[in-house]
Amino acid sequence: MNRIVLVRPKGPRNVGSIVRAIANFGPAELVLVRPEKPSLLIHPDFEQMSHGVEDVTRRLTVVDDLETALADVTCAYGFTARAREHRTLHDWRERVAPILERTADPGEHVAFVFGNEETGLAGTETDLLHELVRMPTSDEHTSLNLALSVGVVLSTLFFAGARSARLESTTPLTGRDRRFLIAHLQDALGERTTSDSARRDLVATIERVFSRAPLETRDGRAWHLLARALGSRKRPQDYGLDPPTKTYRQMKKCP
Repeated sequence: MNRIVLVRPKGPRNVGSIVRAIANFGPAELVLVRPEKPSLLIHPDFEQMSHGVEDVTRRLTVVDDLETALADVTCAYGFTARAREHRTLHDWRERVAPILERTADPGEHVAFVFGNEETGLAGTETDLLHELVRMPTSDEHTSLNLALSVGVVLSTLFFAGARSARLESTTPLTGRDRRFLIAHLQDALGERTTSDSARRDLVATIERVFSRAPLETRDGRAWHLLARALGSRKRPQDYGLDPPTKTYRQMKKCP
């Protein structure tokens, strides 16, 4: 699980907002390193900004130092706008893809570390981090509010992860599989028409629609199963196509 680490946080509103952001775009752990005012967790502003999140205090851990917060993580990214000597300051936009790949690995435990609202991360603190990342902004204002920074990180990973999952679960239908599908449907459905003119219209419609539609392999399987339900047992070889296509192999396994 990812971990958000706030080093020496000061504002109860920021911490409360981050608790809310984690509930929105998590899951993630929250660790506070030596808050400037331990009472911030019972401050009315904290309660207001974290409103609606159940078991708030159980969702976070307070530790005395950054070493403890990072003791069991495999990689830690520190967010700062300040250049550090001999350290590369990576652009967040360029790090999203590799970070997402890392966080998707169940063997990884990744921490995102943010400094104090006023002073940021100290040099000794950045020495403990694997990479330093900056959040780019417009020239009008070059620094981000702490809660907003955490929200951007969490929401970016949340939406990018969802998009990657969707892409991995879908495979476009290949040209060969599309040709087989069109021919199969034209034969299976065309046999059900009542006249030559109706068959010609149907065949033309199938050609027009299925040649243009954005089809995935799962769509192909579904339409082939329809053709089979109508009694067709056509194979790719019957249309001069190299057997067997992946879609057809998977379709044959279905009852």
